[in-house]
Amino acid sequence: QVQLVESGGGSVQTGASLTLTCAVSGGSLGGYGVAWFRQGPGKEREFVASITYNGDANYADYVKGRFIISRDNANYTPILQMNSLKPEDTAVYYCAADGGGWGDPQPSGYDYWGQGTRVTVSS
Repeated sequence: QVQLVESGGGSVQTGASLTLTCAVSGGSLGGYGVAWFRQGPGKEREFVASITYNGDANYADYVKGRFIISRDNANYTPILQMNSLKPEDTAVYYCAADGGGWGDPQPSGYDYWGQGTRVTVSS
């Protein structure tokens, strides 16, 4: 059974940067699409960015130009470089893996989820 564990969250001020990583155990994410979602206080879980099995990246408009998604070459796990953070980026961030390989922007398209890592951005 594949298990995902996020790390890298924290409390920062507006304009700072953070890098989130996602460790995998119980299997490989080769051939999977992988993504980051987030859930802010009182909000539904929303798409942040994804990367397909063949490396094509897709971003939500509200992070485009600030966040960069990539994959670890050894484990195929997703990495999220977050720059120019804003208070509205405050959320729990989740990594997810899509066996279909395409990095679906809908949460329902994912087979595996991590437990989340909290990011708090203060003004």
